[in-house]
Amino acid sequence: MKAAILGATGYTGMILSRLLSNHKDIDLILPVSSSRAGKAIAEFDNGFVEPEKLLRPEYLSLNEMASENPEVIFACLPHLASAEICAPFVGKSVVIDLSADFRISDAELFESAYGVKMPSAPAKPVYGLPEFYADAVKTADLIANPGCYPTATMLPLLPLLKAGVTAGPAIVNAISGISGAGRKAVDNNLFCERSENAGAYNPGRTHRHWSEMTDQARQNGSETMIYFTPHLAPLRRGMSVSTTIDTAGIDAAAVAEIYSKTFADTPFVRILDKRLPQTREVCGSNRCDISFRMDGSRLFLFSCIDNLVKGASGQAVQNMNIRFGFNETEGLELSGLV
Repeated sequence: MKAAILGATGYTGMILSRLLSNHKDIDLILPVSSSRAGKAIAEFDNGFVEPEKLLRPEYLSLNEMASENPEVIFACLPHLASAEICAPFVGKSVVIDLSADFRISDAELFESAYGVKMPSAPAKPVYGLPEFYADAVKTADLIANPGCYPTATMLPLLPLLKAGVTAGPAIVNAISGISGAGRKAVDNNLFCERSENAGAYNPGRTHRHWSEMTDQARQNGSETMIYFTPHLAPLRRGMSVSTTIDTAGIDAAAVAEIYSKTFADTPFVRILDKRLPQTREVCGSNRCDISFRMDGSRLFLFSCIDNLVKGASGQAVQNMNIRFGFNETEGLELSGLV
């Protein structure tokens, strides 16, 4: 099968190249870059060496990619640009979009997050959080890959919201590695700015991913208010999320039972019992580790993912596997690097 990567020079595209190169059902990888078409891949990504799975060792233009008629297109493009570029390919190829353009169903929430009207979708988008929407992913022509913060936050929280066993607002604090901001030259991401330096940004309801989380809560019948505060830490990759919420009269055994039923057949979620998750244990894997603790009626949820894998490229490959009937774990790591 042929797989194209639009925006192949960013972190997401680079990780996708590596994951697809180890995927037994992918025969040809088509890396696309509008700014670097015709230039050698090794000039910008000398760590990727898979000549047998490349059409040629240079980045392709959009037109060159289109002429190859790939079965799947991964769009690793900037928010608000992806929808227009992807539109002509939807229906001809399965499009897995890693931008925010198709993630939110509520037009007002989208506009509040991105400051513009929500792009029109060329097909009905399916929100690609496989642990909850695998059946819809199986027939989708357009899959909206979730953001990294919503993935790590909603995996432990959404089962409880769906079950209606929580009360009051959800207070979410998250820590992300610097790669979550993408591969671009920004002063705040420089080594001298981030080393030995951690802090919060866009707190409460001001981060763009708040709208995505709120939309998912509402889509699953919950009006729970989410207050979300992300923090940037001096890590290359990794994401740790801690959520506090009151319960509606349930105990720890009931929470454990909800998680057991929700994640019984999901290969990439691991529920920890006696310890809390850590980013280093999921680094390089497509796994989300989840744990919880209770203090009276107060419930504490903990989760960790690799923001570049389960939070982006790995989850996109997981969605591809489900959509095309491949083994869901093909090309993806269950174990962390350390």
